[in-house]
Amino acid sequence: MRRTSRFYAAALCTLALAGCSAGPAPERRIDLAECRLPKVAQAVQCGRLEVPENRDDPRGRKLSLFVAILPANTLSPKDDPLLLLAGGPGQPASTLGPFALQLSALRRTRDVVLIDQRGTGRSSRLDCPAFAPDEHAEFDIDPVPKSLLCAWQLAERRVDASQYTTSAFVADIEAVREALGYRQWNLWGGSYGTRVAQEYLRRHPERVRTMVLDGVAPPPLRISFDVWRTRDDALDGAIAACLASPPCAKAHPDAAGMLDELRRTLEGGRTITLRDPRTGVPREMHVDYDTIIGALQPLTYSPEAASLIPELLALAHDGDLAPLLAASLAVIGDLPDQFSPALYYSVTCAEDVPRVTRDERLNGVDDPRVRALARRALAVCDQWPKGSVAPDFAKPVASDVPILLLSGGLDPVTPPAYAEQVAQGFPNSRQVVARGFGHIVSLTPCVPRLIAEFVDTAGFASLPQSCIDFLERSRRPPMWPDRLAPQ
Repeated sequence: MRRTSRFYAAALCTLALAGCSAGPAPERRIDLAECRLPKVAQAVQCGRLEVPENRDDPRGRKLSLFVAILPANTLSPKDDPLLLLAGGPGQPASTLGPFALQLSALRRTRDVVLIDQRGTGRSSRLDCPAFAPDEHAEFDIDPVPKSLLCAWQLAERRVDASQYTTSAFVADIEAVREALGYRQWNLWGGSYGTRVAQEYLRRHPERVRTMVLDGVAPPPLRISFDVWRTRDDALDGAIAACLASPPCAKAHPDAAGMLDELRRTLEGGRTITLRDPRTGVPREMHVDYDTIIGALQPLTYSPEAASLIPELLALAHDGDLAPLLAASLAVIGDLPDQFSPALYYSVTCAEDVPRVTRDERLNGVDDPRVRALARRALAVCDQWPKGSVAPDFAKPVASDVPILLLSGGLDPVTPPAYAEQVAQGFPNSRQVVARGFGHIVSLTPCVPRLIAEFVDTAGFASLPQSCIDFLERSRRPPMWPDRLAPQ
């Protein structure tokens, strides 16, 4: 979520007073002070809450949770703010500040709250030297050595990596709600944040007023295994879209064959010089077939980037590997600086990998293109500390709470079928599919208004139909048959 937009704050005192009703402010046990969030020009209110790392050992090691509030533009905000739950797992919510600014209509009456998940951002981040950002390791195809070293480094500092799970974060969220004095939350979850939102609803149903899930992950989803299949399907979808476009099909009649041919030509690997698109600095990289697959997968998250895949494969097939890798780096952007790999493994090794069967571990995913990468990712959990999971953790959640489900029709990790699956347990829900969009559609200019109307009314009757029509009528961007223009 790296897009930004200008935010025009309407803070005229007379108007604020005219629209306010006198009411007691929530009693807070968190001291708030002005602070700054990444890519947010204005100051926000921030504070900290201390919680036990292990709630079964309240006298043990303590964590400091970082909380940021973008206050409502009224002197008397409603006591059910919107809580933003970030993705990953491993993304800190404090990086969602630019999106929070887009929610200006909602902030007329409600606060927007951000909580960095334990182990991310400013909430006692699971830092270890092994996972320090390294521009030369952004296409590292074997995470096992670094993860083993990181687990040892955390243990040396007496950090219990098994305590950084979704369930622990859900308990943290409830502790923050109590400390801030809010009666209820309205929840917005993106990607992995939708798992957190559903689990919070399961454990604290009386504390959820409404829920917006964008890029919906059903509880049975095994993040570290199932995403390899859906991302590979998205890659096939981009290649199929090229064949359905006459100019692209004429230029690249066998993009899939070119990808298969790269497996043979890159046997043993090759060293290339790449100019980093983010810095302009040239660097040497060792590239093999798995590197190419790893570079292609980020492109599938953005339909605009995916439209370049056939041309990038053609260049790579002809020996020029740099454009494909550069395009992937441009999409990745500054994510390595934000993301916590250790938190990712603490969550997925406890909650997902144990549900991968022995046969699946042996045979891997169906497509041989990603099989080696998937096996290495799963192998991390053979040694990573694992937390406990409730018996019903992977079971579907059922509730009458109003739920708005948003899906990108071209989403490579949480396709619309996942939201349809989740909707079965939510009779008071509506799904909107943005057919031409990828992963996370809430950043689309009209969607913050859609979210604000849904949260304000806790229903679907007055949702802006023009926005829904725009999303549902959208289509995949045109493919690029060459480097000149899409056609």
